[in-house]
Amino acid sequence: MKNNFIKRILLILSVFICFYANSAIAEDVIKMGIFPRKPALETTQAYEPLAKYLSSKLGKRVELVVSKDFQTFWEGVKKKEYDLVHYNQYHYVKSHKELGYDVILMNEEFGSPKVNAAIIVRKDSGINSISDLKGKKILFGGNKQAMQSYIGAVHILTKNGLKSGQYAEDFAVNPPNVIFAVFNKMADAGGIGEVLLQNQKIKEKVDVAQLKVLARGDDLPMLCWAVKKEMNKNLAQKIQKTMIGLKNDEAGKNILKDAEATAFVSASDKDYDIVRKIVKEALNEEY
Repeated sequence: MKNNFIKRILLILSVFICFYANSAIAEDVIKMGIFPRKPALETTQAYEPLAKYLSSKLGKRVELVVSKDFQTFWEGVKKKEYDLVHYNQYHYVKSHKELGYDVILMNEEFGSPKVNAAIIVRKDSGINSISDLKGKKILFGGNKQAMQSYIGAVHILTKNGLKSGQYAEDFAVNPPNVIFAVFNKMADAGGIGEVLLQNQKIKEKVDVAQLKVLARGDDLPMLCWAVKKEMNKNLAQKIQKTMIGLKNDEAGKNILKDAEATAFVSASDKDYDIVRKIVKEALNEEY
């Protein structure tokens, strides 16, 4: 009887030890999710140096998670698989309301913390106004959660009197592919974040000088970084401070260059109120 009691106690203790050991291991791994703004290989190359740098500074392993497409990425957000996540403005306001993610940083790209959607066409297309797109094929990048390439682009079209159903809607895998498709005359127009026209890798593949911006959207705060609400506040602040500090040394500047950012800057939830307004007007969704 006594031996059975001791065995039960030992079994319970072993379960608790395994549980806390696994918890400790989990806490020492920070999963960093990156949305598929670019192809998976390019995304990995861009953010692996940042993951390694954060690991060295935080004393915890930062695991880079790259998704093949928007749907896979968003499933990871919904399941709260990412401790630190980089995504677009729509993803943030939606996940903040529904899942409790909190923004801590935004990108600065080409020296600006602002970004805008744009409708692009070829200069030789004969298309000179949004009304000229009636009955034409417009390509969007990613899916209907893409902030600049879809939501912002639809907002531009709607503001200029072109409604859904008055044009043929199609999607590319990601925003860069929109540029390639419009350049190669596979679509009459495309919705993108205008900043992509400055992307060196895109410039190496197509002559962006042959494209023109037909219309621009409102200035929005840049793409952001958020942490899930369960993260320890001190850890979140340390991540924020570490990433802001990258611009202050040469190693950090190289990491920023790989990520095609000029800096990471502090951000707050209020910065994204303008995004909520655009989303409401374009999609009739409130966040």
